[in-house]
Amino acid sequence: MRVPHISRAFEAILCTFRVRVTLHWKPLSIAAGLGAAKVTDISRFRVPPEKARWTIDPASLPFSCTDEIKPPGTFIGQNRAVQAIEFGLGMEAPGYNIFVTGLSGTGKNSVIRTHLEAAVERRSAKSNGYEFHDWVYVHNFDAPDRPSAAQLPQGMATELAQTADQLLQVVLKDLPTALNDDTYTDQVRKLQEQATESRRDVISEVERAAGQSGFIVQAGPAGIVVLPKVENRAMTQEEYLALPAEQQKKLEEVRTEITRQVECATDQIRHNEIENMGKLAELQRTATESAIGPAFDAAIKKFKDAGADDAATYLEGLRTYSHESAGQIINGVPGETGEPGAHPFVDPRLPFRVNVFVNNAGRTSPAIIREDNPTYSHLFGAIDRRPTMGTYVTDHMMLRPGSLVQANNGYLVLDARLAISHAAVWPALKRVLKGGEVRPEDPEDLVPGFIVPQPLRPEPIPIQVKVVLTGEADIYQLLAAYDPDFWEIFKVRADLNHQIELSDDILQAYSQWVCGICNQDDLKHFSADGVLAVIEHSMRLVDSQEKLSARFGLLVDIVREAAYIAESDTSNTTEGRHVEAALDGRRLRAGQVSDLMQQRLLEGTIKVDLEGEKVGQVNGLAVYSAGDVVFGKPSRITTQAFMGSDGFINIEREVALSGSSHDKGVMILAGYLGKRFAQEFPLSVNISIAFEQSYGMVDGDSASSTELYSILSELSSVPIKQNIAVTGSVNQKGEIQAIGGVNEKIEGFYDLCKAAGKLGETGVMIPKSNERNLMLRADIVESIRAGEFHVYSVATVEEGVEVLTGVEAGTPDSEGQFPDASVNRLTADRLRKYAENFRDFMNPTQRISQ
Repeated sequence: MRVPHISRAFEAILCTFRVRVTLHWKPLSIAAGLGAAKVTDISRFRVPPEKARWTIDPASLPFSCTDEIKPPGTFIGQNRAVQAIEFGLGMEAPGYNIFVTGLSGTGKNSVIRTHLEAAVERRSAKSNGYEFHDWVYVHNFDAPDRPSAAQLPQGMATELAQTADQLLQVVLKDLPTALNDDTYTDQVRKLQEQATESRRDVISEVERAAGQSGFIVQAGPAGIVVLPKVENRAMTQEEYLALPAEQQKKLEEVRTEITRQVECATDQIRHNEIENMGKLAELQRTATESAIGPAFDAAIKKFKDAGADDAATYLEGLRTYSHESAGQIINGVPGETGEPGAHPFVDPRLPFRVNVFVNNAGRTSPAIIREDNPTYSHLFGAIDRRPTMGTYVTDHMMLRPGSLVQANNGYLVLDARLAISHAAVWPALKRVLKGGEVRPEDPEDLVPGFIVPQPLRPEPIPIQVKVVLTGEADIYQLLAAYDPDFWEIFKVRADLNHQIELSDDILQAYSQWVCGICNQDDLKHFSADGVLAVIEHSMRLVDSQEKLSARFGLLVDIVREAAYIAESDTSNTTEGRHVEAALDGRRLRAGQVSDLMQQRLLEGTIKVDLEGEKVGQVNGLAVYSAGDVVFGKPSRITTQAFMGSDGFINIEREVALSGSSHDKGVMILAGYLGKRFAQEFPLSVNISIAFEQSYGMVDGDSASSTELYSILSELSSVPIKQNIAVTGSVNQKGEIQAIGGVNEKIEGFYDLCKAAGKLGETGVMIPKSNERNLMLRADIVESIRAGEFHVYSVATVEEGVEVLTGVEAGTPDSEGQFPDASVNRLTADRLRKYAENFRDFMNPTQRISQ
């Protein structure tokens, strides 16, 4: 039975069952007295002290101090996971990303880091120098809101940024001189004069032709209009309407012809202006090219020769932009360009700035990046903005890279729980891994209804990255069950085991691991018995005499704390007593809750009997959890049986305080009783089981056998020894099954008995299958050896009954009858009597006749 939470009053011990009052129509009597009961010897069920804790002679280790050995060359007991990681790192096909599962402290991060570094070394050696690329974002001259991503050879990103800045200086220095040259200005003036003269000639010709036909050409709000002339002035509308219709018709015919001539003249003027603008642009280009062309030619050639075609394309666009926007570039301050239609907040010199997005200069091996805060912007990059006059503006220089692009052609390690907890990260990560490209984006774009000011859509960067996710097994199972894309993207699972099978090689490896920690942290080395104390604690962490814990993150703290105590003790080595002192110190620092509950038990606030015998009352054991502290304490379990038809009533389930495992355990009891005792008559009984003074949520089935012993005692009226506490689950066949927390439960009852001065014949009864899990404290083992405390192990309900009562449980004969005065016989007789009374009660005629 596990109680997951402790209330402030420490009263959540176990659970209670509702009692229903039912009329007993006839008095009951026990078929046979206890005087005829067969007393059984329970000493045969005792666990000997040598089985209560695993230990070996320190002299059996091949060293006296860990400074005589070397640290391990590999990870201990994780061969399966290591092979999976190496396979995943070696597979270069798409989708072979790795998901590493394991409990905290099993060394996920250390295993990953070590094997990633080894994979990087192998790749570097295989390729004889790995090829890397730099990435920059530059201005897109065709679509400024879609910055261009340019790939460059390794180390040339900064060089491109410097080159673009140098070209800007050339433009700012040489263009004003070229554009102010007398020859150039004379040519510009002549072109402008020619354009003016040509326009004047065309207009004059139209006006002459119109005048000869009796019309005047005027420029109005709606454009050029042609009006009849009278007395060298334009005819008014009234004068026009006063003319005869025939004359109006003739004037309209002439005006139509003149209007056509005007339109032809307008087209000619427009054509001449366009042609003149082309000549001016060509003249300006010729002038500016002579000034800045050599610098651009040299820069473009340099990057083309280096294989940086993207950079050369960008510089070609920058050259054209410099020719076409020379005036804006020279004037250069946002809002002060003087050019019509210029954006008031856009710097005309911005295209000369290069955003060095990924700089791999000096890199000799693939990147290994661990992103501890996988937010959207940290992973995929971001688009920054700056406030300007009541709005926000952005450009290609405000693009920030994320971990994915920084790990391009390398490895990225993420915590799975964090990755799926941040909004939009998991879908975006899948999209990037499947599509093979990434770009900085606004996470706000993913929020419906949120308007992003001046959005950018940068060109994506192709990536090839191996992603390693770490997390617990439940996260893996969740993604595997509910995400159909998960298997396609993460095809390799490496599961780090939290337990290691005990062997001589593992003992040696553990010793080497302790040596490695001492070397790494400059600690006092451990003696052989100090190493064994660490190993014994490792076994205790997994409740096993056959396995050790692989959660080295939990053990390393014990090693450091023991070494600290040894240092304070001025000892030459860290010995077993120092390890025990470190463990005692931990129990002391974290034991306030346990001590307070024990005080409540000792003072009687929480009632538990530690001596004598009681009918229908058993001391059950529960494991309590208060943060990182786990301890066991007893609680009184009582049973009341009376005639009825409701059977077992689980009040905790009725009030939603009972977990499903506990509910299952209670229901199993009905199956056992029915099979064992109700083959010839129905169960006509109500059974109320109370976990006394329980006010909190409980779960687990480890008290089901305890409940059954209490029921059998109540039904048979055979008392149960109160100096023996019980734990263990039971199945419908009456077999006692293993439970968890066996060491904490035993130690909790031992500590209470010792504090109460009740050691002697006290003890705990556990499932026989839990014997291999015993790793009791050394002081308890000594008490067992001295006969002050006992641990009993049983495999069946019958064995448990005999330990608790000292009375034969009773095995049915060939006719299904139990021996006289046995617990089962007394129980069967009472249940039969209940059935008979209930039958009589339900038969009114028979009841009246009686």
